[in-house]
Amino acid sequence: MPDRGSGPSGPRINLGRPSRRMRTLLMTLGALAVLAILFVMFAGFWTDWLWYRSVKYSSVFTTQLWTKIGLFFVFGGLMAAAVGLNIWLAHRLRPPLSAMSLEQESLDRYRMNIAPYKKWLLIGISLLVGLISGASAAGQWRTWLMWVNGVSFGQEDPQFHKDVSFYAFDLPWYRFLLGFGFAAVVLSLIAAALVHYLYGGLRISSPGARATSQATGHLAVLLGVFVALKAVAYWLDRYGLAVKSNELRTQDSWTGLRYVDANAYLPAKTILFVIAIICSLLFFATLWRRTWQLPLIGLGLMALSAILIGGLYPAIVQNFQVKPNEQAKEAPYIEKNLEATKRAYGIDRAQVDDYSGKGDEADSALRGEVDKTANIRLLDPNIVSGTYQQQQQVRQYYQFPATLDVDRYGTQDTVVGLRELNVDGVPGQKNWINQHFKYTHGFGMVAGKGDEVTATGGPDYTESDLPPTGDLGKYEPRIYYGEKTNQYSIVGGPQKEIDYVKDGGAEVEYSYTAKSGVSLSNPINRLAYAVSFSEPQIMYSGAIGEGSRILYNRTPKERVEAVAPWLTIDGDPYPAVVDGRVQWIVDAYTTINGYPYSSRTTLGDTTSDSLTTADDQRAVIAQENKVNYIRNSVKATVDAYSGDVKLYEWDTKDPVLKTWKKAFPGTVLAKSEISASLMDHLRYPQDLFKVQRELLTQYHVENANQFYSGSERWAVPNDPTRERGEQSAVPPYYLSMQMPGQDSQVFSLTTTFTPAGRDNLGAFMAVDADARSGDYGSIRILKLPSSNPPDGPKQVQSKFNSDKNIAEQIRLLKGGDSEVEYGNLLTVPLGGGLMYIEPVYIRGKQVDLPLLKSVLVRYGDKMAFEPTLDQALDVIFGAKPPSTPGEEQPEQPPKQPPANQTLEAAMQDALEAYDAGQDALARKDLEGYAKAQEDLKAALDRAEAASKKQGQQ
Repeated sequence: MPDRGSGPSGPRINLGRPSRRMRTLLMTLGALAVLAILFVMFAGFWTDWLWYRSVKYSSVFTTQLWTKIGLFFVFGGLMAAAVGLNIWLAHRLRPPLSAMSLEQESLDRYRMNIAPYKKWLLIGISLLVGLISGASAAGQWRTWLMWVNGVSFGQEDPQFHKDVSFYAFDLPWYRFLLGFGFAAVVLSLIAAALVHYLYGGLRISSPGARATSQATGHLAVLLGVFVALKAVAYWLDRYGLAVKSNELRTQDSWTGLRYVDANAYLPAKTILFVIAIICSLLFFATLWRRTWQLPLIGLGLMALSAILIGGLYPAIVQNFQVKPNEQAKEAPYIEKNLEATKRAYGIDRAQVDDYSGKGDEADSALRGEVDKTANIRLLDPNIVSGTYQQQQQVRQYYQFPATLDVDRYGTQDTVVGLRELNVDGVPGQKNWINQHFKYTHGFGMVAGKGDEVTATGGPDYTESDLPPTGDLGKYEPRIYYGEKTNQYSIVGGPQKEIDYVKDGGAEVEYSYTAKSGVSLSNPINRLAYAVSFSEPQIMYSGAIGEGSRILYNRTPKERVEAVAPWLTIDGDPYPAVVDGRVQWIVDAYTTINGYPYSSRTTLGDTTSDSLTTADDQRAVIAQENKVNYIRNSVKATVDAYSGDVKLYEWDTKDPVLKTWKKAFPGTVLAKSEISASLMDHLRYPQDLFKVQRELLTQYHVENANQFYSGSERWAVPNDPTRERGEQSAVPPYYLSMQMPGQDSQVFSLTTTFTPAGRDNLGAFMAVDADARSGDYGSIRILKLPSSNPPDGPKQVQSKFNSDKNIAEQIRLLKGGDSEVEYGNLLTVPLGGGLMYIEPVYIRGKQVDLPLLKSVLVRYGDKMAFEPTLDQALDVIFGAKPPSTPGEEQPEQPPKQPPANQTLEAAMQDALEAYDAGQDALARKDLEGYAKAQEDLKAALDRAEAASKKQGQQ
């Protein structure tokens, strides 16, 4: 048509479809984007597979993978089929002609618009709900594996007499199936109702019947299935009462049936089950009667019954039968809870003995019993990390953990730590090559005697220096896997690593020889890791070549959790030299949350103390935060050089471990595979001990009346050495000691209790922590009298601080550039009484170098504060009078400082001697000044010697 405008026609702007070239470009870009997303997904999958294959646990990866895939397709397919079938059926049952009404005329437009796409809409909706449901079902892989592989506990619950495995393995799976069934029915019901409404089967404002007979029958069947599932839910709820958490008026939550559950809720659930079955049959009968009258009456009856029978009746029983005499009514059920909880947490054999706490007279005879009773550890692993760092760091790119570990070598309690890599301390330019190729590993173990210190108050090392020398003999010292090793390293290729630096400053190079890690010789592997780690240099760097391997997932906890995802990992792995290798020893637990009648505990709360709050490295990694059953079923090792992970069966009777061994065959080695040298270093785990001590605050009692009244309830005391504002539980302490009734010292894990709401001592608890002992795991509790009890840790610390003589000596220690820090307050049963020992450290405000300067001891009403433990014990037991502030201490037999005394330590001693000399001059104490000058000269001589030794360090 000719242009009828008045002016010349301008350029035409094409607002229609894009040009063919543009469409091709957009399609190409879209395809590339899809390929990029798919490759990122493939890279993650491929690198995971390569890592599991490198640690020789590929079966763990494939078992998880195929289980997830199977669950995804089975339950995703079932959900898609259920929803799709009901959409198709609703469309098939549509009326041939729609009613004449405004409502239907409006719906006609929608029906016409979707008519060409009905097939694709059906497929799309079905796939969407299938994908979501399949992804959700894949997350239940643990539940499926436990159900299909579950073994019997050989123990029955006291109410239904079903094996515990039913509650631990079967019931969680049945609840998942029930939840899936509810979801499928609800989604199908919604989809079917919408389709019936769209095509006229359901009408809101149209004249005539509100629903066609076909729509009525279809929806009635779905509602009948829903009510039938509700009946199943009522039946399963009966068993759920055995694992339900409850509350007593006088106690925290506990688990299992109460009186009202057994006598009201249980029969109510059974009655509601029968009513729901009848109601579902009435819905199914609608297929023949074509009326909603009977189903709706049945539904109303079920709702009314749920209110009256399931809610009102139990409330009447609770308020009018139980509350007036709750203790008597609940006593039989509390007894069941007591028995099940003790058994589930392994505290059913705890031995509780009365202990007076008064003690024998503090005389010389009792003084001779101290060394026999306990190997008193003066070196506090929670404090002396700074000393290890200053004296044994050697290079700034090494580090020690904030809290060291306690182990045994022979009969010697030893404080140990690994010199791990600290990439933040790498000198020079912090480039990619330095951080991932050259500085790749730590070097050596450092160990100090737990019960001895040097003349200057530092650790008396039994293994030290770099390269390491000492009592541990020859071993592989390189630490490629450690608690602080979080970054990846690429080793074994053309780029050499820095092994260590000699005294003269020369760098010793090294190339990794183990087969750990994943090979990067393959360009596909390099590309996959470049994508996974978002580091393109991995793809093209010349530092990577033949033999290059990438090491990652390098902390012991990460590695054990990855190869055994069904375990809960202890928060404190510790290193040991075993058969010439540094091995990380990791305790691991099997847990469940469905042990009938056993009370639940929150792992994050019960394992928290003053150390975990300050050091995230020791926090518990818990897959199930709330549990009511726990066993230390596995002892794992991680080789610090090769990264090899081994899982050893420890609790051979644990049915949960047996279940997981069936699910992942070949992953856990038999207990007999543990070597004698490894057994020497296995110990009772701290986190299990902390869980057990928390439960024992309530569950040490023997009868329901004591439990109900709470009169015998204990509490874990707060750490008395912390600042007043810091409220956190005292940590347990490893200590070689002899409990009353034992013939000799045993490596033990100990703690104290106070009565709830009070600060005096309520009980002392120790567990045999030596894996070589026949009594390993035996819990012994010394229960103190309720009347006129001995002081608890907080009271003992308060009396230390308030004693005038001790306070004055503490003030003198704080003089100059120092601050005082209290070590672990150890408690030792002795002669019928209790002895408290607390080392006192001074730490420079400018230099983090804590040194032991004095020891606090208390027995009975006697206290001593002396430079050494032996002196303090002599004061307590009458061998010598106590020191007074400012008194010159008798000269101790000189103990030569170790050859590894560093320049920093010597300079700190010199500063302290100088400060002491200035203080002596201020007091006009010429003898004190002369002695300080001698100390200053000796410190400067050591500094000069250390300087010459370090050379260019």
